[in-house]
Amino acid sequence: MSYLKLNSLLAVVSAGALALGVAACGESTEPTGGSGEAVSGDITIEGSSTVFPFAQAAAEAFQGENGEVNITVGDAGSTAGFEALCAGETDIADASSQIDEETVKTCEEAGIEPIELTIANDGISIITNPELAVECITTEELAEVWEKGSSVANLAEVNPDLPDTELALYGPGDESGTWEYFTETINGEEGNIRDDYSPSADDNVIVQGVEGEAGGMGFLGFSYYEQNADALGIAAVDSGDGCVTPSSETIQSGEYAPLARPLFMYVAGTEALAKPQVAAFVDYVLANNTEIAETALVVPANEEQISGDEEAIGAGAK
Repeated sequence: MSYLKLNSLLAVVSAGALALGVAACGESTEPTGGSGEAVSGDITIEGSSTVFPFAQAAAEAFQGENGEVNITVGDAGSTAGFEALCAGETDIADASSQIDEETVKTCEEAGIEPIELTIANDGISIITNPELAVECITTEELAEVWEKGSSVANLAEVNPDLPDTELALYGPGDESGTWEYFTETINGEEGNIRDDYSPSADDNVIVQGVEGEAGGMGFLGFSYYEQNADALGIAAVDSGDGCVTPSSETIQSGEYAPLARPLFMYVAGTEALAKPQVAAFVDYVLANNTEIAETALVVPANEEQISGDEEAIGAGAK
């Protein structure tokens, strides 16, 4: 891909414009993003509902230290975030799936080279109503349930050891990067999914649907399970090497394959990074990644991801 990776930032944006990772020589009472200089202005973020808890937590923490910065965070979905990015309508697009070549081309035609930043990790979680009590399900069984044209009405049809309760299926719609990733990874092709499930762009609606039906079952980002763990069941997934339950450890290590995945923020090119408030926010996200992730109940970027990003922007090891 021709979009800018973080390790090329220093070659295209001046250190003065970035104003990142510079230690102040003396004490300062002014709010900063870590640069030793006060920042102000607006930042717009749009995109993935899965990344939303992280982005919102980051925005609130950053604004707490930078009272003159106003950050607006949307959760219209990864597709909407990319559209806003390419249209020059947002400084940062959140995404739960990696940007594709066609979208990169659209952005570049508009004079925007998206800058990819890996900010967290996620595991698409198979949530159930507690009454359904699914301890483990294979990727093949998931495909039988969810693939286009499936008429599976209860899990016992794909495995007699699974419950025979009538299913009520919920999940995100086609505006979602989670939908893209799940359908491609489990069903073999993006968009390959049965027509009779209940889709929603709002993850909370998915949670409520699964919680409200004895046969409720769905898929969504791990953080939404974490937020509602007292009301939901979660199934381990077996992709051939045994049952693995999603957790911070199994997601970050990649053991929760194939449903573990990175989460992204895409900055709207060097023009966006030339705004001191945007540059300071990016620096803040990387410098405080673990704390932000813990607040948002998402899985932080692993050491390789975060150290690579920090080195690329000159912030150094934290």
